[in-house]
Formats: sequence, structure tokens, C-alpha cells
Amino acid sequence: MSRLHLVFMLIVCAIVIGQAQSADHSKEEAMPDPIQAYLKSLTENHTFAGAVTLISDKNGVIYLKAVGFRDLGTKAPMAKDDLFWIASTSKPMTATALMMLVDEGKVNLDDPVETYLPEFKGQLVNLAADTAKLAPPEKEISPRLVAADHPIVVREILSHTSGLPFRSLAQPGALDLLPLKDAVRTFAAEPLMFQPGTRYSYSNEGLNTAARIIEVVSGIPYEQFMQERLFDPLGMTETTFWPSAEQMKRVAKTYKVDANTKGLIEVPISQLTYPLDDRHKRYPMPAGGLFSTAEDVSKFGRMILNGGTLGGKRYVSTKSLHDMTSTQNRGLGGSNYGFGWSISKDGFGHGGAFNNAMEIDTATGRIIIFMVQQDGKWGTSAGDSILPDITHLANNLVPSE
Repeated sequence: MSRLHLVFMLIVCAIVIGQAQSADHSKEEAMPDPIQAYLKSLTENHTFAGAVTLISDKNGVIYLKAVGFRDLGTKAPMAKDDLFWIASTSKPMTATALMMLVDEGKVNLDDPVETYLPEFKGQLVNLAADTAKLAPPEKEISPRLVAADHPIVVREILSHTSGLPFRSLAQPGALDLLPLKDAVRTFAAEPLMFQPGTRYSYSNEGLNTAARIIEVVSGIPYEQFMQERLFDPLGMTETTFWPSAEQMKRVAKTYKVDANTKGLIEVPISQLTYPLDDRHKRYPMPAGGLFSTAEDVSKFGRMILNGGTLGGKRYVSTKSLHDMTSTQNRGLGGSNYGFGWSISKDGFGHGGAFNNAMEIDTATGRIIIFMVQQDGKWGTSAGDSILPDITHLANNLVPSE
């Protein structure tokens, strides 16, 4: 075969392969995407402005798409790498960090919190707390203080059974204006809402207190521990308390339903202080302060789904992982909560204040990440079934190799 003939044959083969690849690509583009079609309909009827959906198994991402708009005003489309305030989806990450120290024998779940944070000694319980919550604003209810039956212990602050309120009355309006050390001191100075271990009450204070224990035991700031022990090793390069100038361009706008027009209007994140990249005035809020992308959150989820390991590195022991992801609040309050995770019959997960969510279905081995910035109610009632609907559709996706 002459060299000219050989070159001709190679060109023909390249054309044939290219046409086949193009056909496959066109076929792939033509294939219906039920998840995208479903979510697109919800942006068109103004249920929400835009979102990013990611589905993963233990091996990697099998679905990642954006829909709608990051900014309705400028019609900037949502992108797959846009950032969101993940709010309380931060809690499982903080709980995991503390459990690392449990694995190292530096923290004991049954130790009183005061073992690590002496300011919690002599905690009191306000027996009139429930009455005060139900009373009209103008009616002042006198506290009825009694000694706590036992000092609150570490497992109680992780499972929302400590009696700590959701937030301290001494905290400013925003959740990020006090250094963690100072914020936790305000928690210790106020009475508990009920005797420790007798009830369940969802509490930001509990996970923030756990983060302060991380600081005291490790000897480094909480945010540094998270960066060095969790985010950097997992490759979570987009996860931060302070979005950079470049990341700020990719932070999704927040929307809520206008009471008058029933349309979506842009609003600020009222729980946080602006500018969001100000490291001098804003402090980390462990129970709900992180910004992240869908892909970054999925890396954390894959580590959990893989039994506490990822890429050959173990982050948390199987024992600690089991403790985190099994019911630890004894079903009090009609809920099931582990250490930083809400427990369901299908697995476990956690949502955030603006309706974002991370769900891990242990039966199917799927991780569902839904990122959205919807403050309060959805624009339509159809939003209430988004997660179950996505989960159902996700079960038909082909697993990653």
C-alpha cells in the first residue's frame, strides 16, 4: 500500500468516526431529559427562579445540569458551577469534623460540654420557656429557673436534645457578626429550654457549640480545621464562608414570593452580613454559614456514601459514620435525627433554609443534590414535591462506571 493510499484511508476513517461521534452526540442531545423538562416547567411557572441538580453514586457524578436563571433581572442563566448559600446543609460537615476528633480519642460523646468549655458549668433550665413562646408579644412571662438534671453532653448538642435554643437572644440580627468564641459564651449564659435529653428542639446553637469544641481541642480556628481536614483533602475548592471576588459573580440571587403580586422578587440573605467576602466583619457560622457548589457538596456526600473514605483516604471511622447516620434523638418530637443528619427510612440527608438539599439514599446508592435560593415558600405548591419527584426520576439514570 502506497503512503498516499494509506493517508487517504486514514482520512476516510477519521471522517467515518467523526460522523459516528457526531451522530451519537446528536442522538444524546435529542434524548429526552425528564428531570430537566420537569424542572424547566417549574421555572416557567415561577415556582423558583433557577436551580442546579446533581445526582451521584459512590463512584462519581452521573447527572449535573442547571435550569432557569441565576439572576432574573439580567436574565443571566444558571450555570452548573454557580454558588449557593447552603445554610444548614453545613451541619453534617461540622458534625463530621467533630467526629474526626472522636475517632482520635480527643473528644468523648458522653463527656459534659463543660469538660471542654467551662463556661457551661452550672447550666440552668427555664421551665417557663414554653409558656413564654406561646404568650402574646406584649405579655412578659417571668422565667422559672431550676438547675439542670445533668450537664449537657456532647451527643446532646449534636442531636438537638440539649435544651439549647435555636439562637441566643444576645446575638445580633445576623448570624455571622460574632466570633465563635463570643457567640458560644452567650449560649452558655442563657438558660436551657428544657431538661437535657428529654426533648428534641432543632438548634443552631448546638452545632455552633460543637464547632467551638473543635477549636479548643484542635488548637486551631474552626474554619482552618474544616479547610485543612475536610475541604482541601476532598478537593472542595468552591466551599467557603467568604466567597471570593470571582465566586461572588457566580453566587445565585435569592428570591421570595411577593405577598402582593405573588411573583418572585430578589431579596438579600437576611441572616448574613454584606459584603459576603468581608473577612473582618463576618465570622464563620458552623451551623449554617457555608457557600458551595453542587459538585463540591457531592464530594462530601460521596465520602459519606463510601463509608467515610474517598480516594483512598479515610476521613471518619465506620463506627462514627454509623453513629452520625442513625437515630440519636430517640425519635423525640416525632423526628429522627442523628449527629448532623436527618434520618429517613431510605437513608439520611439535610436541607438548608433556602430550600437546597442533600439527600443520600442508601438503598439505591444515590446522592441527590438540589441547589436553589428560594427564601420561604415556593412560588407555587408544585415546589413541595420537588425532592421526591427528582429522586423518583433519578432512579432511572445509569450508574457511573
